[in-house]
Amino acid sequence: MSQDNTQVPSGQQWDVVIEPHYRLFHINFKEVYRYRDLLGLIVKRDFVASYKQTVLGPLWFFIQPLFTMVMYTFIFGKLAGFSTDGLPKPLFYLVGITTWNYFSETLNKTANVFKDNASIFGKVYFPRLIMPLSIVVSNLVKFGVQFLLLCFVMLYYAASGTVFSPSLYLVLFPFVVVLMAAQGLGFGMIVSAMTTKYRDLVFLVTFGVQLAMYATPVIYPFSSVPQQYQWMIALNPMTAIVEVSRKGLLGHGYFDIQMFVSCIIFTVSILLIGIVVFNKVEKNFVDTI
Repeated sequence: MSQDNTQVPSGQQWDVVIEPHYRLFHINFKEVYRYRDLLGLIVKRDFVASYKQTVLGPLWFFIQPLFTMVMYTFIFGKLAGFSTDGLPKPLFYLVGITTWNYFSETLNKTANVFKDNASIFGKVYFPRLIMPLSIVVSNLVKFGVQFLLLCFVMLYYAASGTVFSPSLYLVLFPFVVVLMAAQGLGFGMIVSAMTTKYRDLVFLVTFGVQLAMYATPVIYPFSSVPQQYQWMIALNPMTAIVEVSRKGLLGHGYFDIQMFVSCIIFTVSILLIGIVVFNKVEKNFVDTI
């Protein structure tokens, strides 16, 4: 018997019983796991669709951060003269670019998940959480490729005699990646729920994420921020993530246990809020999209 008290006729065997859920925090992990093959297919589809009929294909994974690194080095490092905590400018910027790209792309793509997949959601049933999770996984693949590029750049500078060394904070890096994914997923699910009624919110969020990068220590170190403004930058939950990444990978960065714990608490909170809003909207979004 399902939750809506529907009786299964005798002699019939149903492979799948779709039941309504009433709890806002309800996540059927067993059902999500059962659709893991679909998750893999969607990730593969996103990967192929992004670079199909392109000349360079997956090489754009490397080209994009490399060109961004060069531009940041010239504009912010050479022309503006921003501090990089004594680190080589390309290496300093590449760490920030790699971490920020994963967060921002996860957020932006998750924010469009209802709008971009409305036709699929309206035709076939599967756990709706599969779509935002596929975005997290597909962007994680891209992050892994760009992180490999970062490792090659680190090896180059290490071989050339540049003084930097990974620190013990490197053990926190896998946890930091989870925090990035959770933040992007949480914010994205909240925005995606709101865009079912307010389509122009997507443009505002895309623009806002671009501006938010300048409030994050991507192109400058936290230590260079004037004392009276540090509390404002510290409120940005991505600040702790970027600084801990640099501290672990390069040995230079700012780590404050209170700021890092606050980042964890905020990330968990925004993810839970995102789950609540997503679960509430997915029930009837087809009627409003």
